[in-house]
Amino acid sequence: MLRYAVKKFLYGVAVMAGVIVVVFVLFNILPGDPARMTMGQRSDVSSLEAVRKEFGLDKSKPVQFFLYLNDLSPIGLHENTPEAKEKYHYVKLIGFGDEVLALKWPYLRRSYQTKRDVTTILSETVPNTFILALTAMIFATLVGVFLGVLSAVHKDTWIDKAANSFAILGISAPSFFAGIIIAWLFGFVLSDYTGLNMSGSLYSYDPFKGEVMTWKNLWLPMLTLGLRPLAIIVQLTRSAMLDVLAQDYIRTARAKGLSRNAIIYKHALKNALNPVITAISGWFASLLAGSFFVEYIFGYNGLGRTTVNALEMSDFPVVMGSILFIALVFVIINILVDVLYAFVDPRVKLA
Repeated sequence: MLRYAVKKFLYGVAVMAGVIVVVFVLFNILPGDPARMTMGQRSDVSSLEAVRKEFGLDKSKPVQFFLYLNDLSPIGLHENTPEAKEKYHYVKLIGFGDEVLALKWPYLRRSYQTKRDVTTILSETVPNTFILALTAMIFATLVGVFLGVLSAVHKDTWIDKAANSFAILGISAPSFFAGIIIAWLFGFVLSDYTGLNMSGSLYSYDPFKGEVMTWKNLWLPMLTLGLRPLAIIVQLTRSAMLDVLAQDYIRTARAKGLSRNAIIYKHALKNALNPVITAISGWFASLLAGSFFVEYIFGYNGLGRTTVNALEMSDFPVVMGSILFIALVFVIINILVDVLYAFVDPRVKLA
């Protein structure tokens, strides 16, 4: 098991290394001058040169790449000064005069626009996106499993057809299109009845209470984000339930006189949830990445909206940091799921 876990960890490191290379190359060939975007179109040459030097944009691309790797690496070579130690938060391992080999957290650099650390920006927005993704996944799981079971139990009836039609619609509708329709319908047309807004973030400012949590602003983006995984879960649950309900032990349970609810929820559903659990583990990471346009449509202050705004302003450190964070979440979840499968079913390690 330990060897299998180490093998998966090394695969994850290789994937992250590839993502870092692709992200750096991609955002260093895009048009636009970050220095000019920071200082404005009427800035003078000396100011532009000062900004380029401050962010290391005056160096060649290979040098910029190796400096970026040095910043991201948990072990890097940095200046032996109090300013550098405060900036990189490192612990010195070996000293080389003016430089040290340091153990540190990955440094995602600073925003071109606000001059704030990207790590600080992400720490302020990631919790909001995490709450959105988590509530969307809970909503999709509960409603999806319920509709899937209902569809399987009432196979070939109008309930089954309605659930299948809803699942097809949920899979087919893009998130940005569904978000616009949901925002217009529930946040504008029916706003007097729903009490919901077309846009708004999880936290809002109250002149008397200060910053307060506004839970109603979570409903519409949660519904939009959870629509597609809900549709997938409906189909998976229906298919798995139909397979389980056709098994011999279910017929035996019926012959023993067990109630319908006991057969469905105690025996059949328990064994039909394996593919659903697999889908949930994969979809949660996808929801973190898929929240980009949903947050932007609803004005929800999270990782997605921050990334889109940064991309519009050519604030590449923020965009690159966001993409690397999402990639890291995908890698960690995949490793945990693979190790969990190997722990539950030892045959996986032999595959």
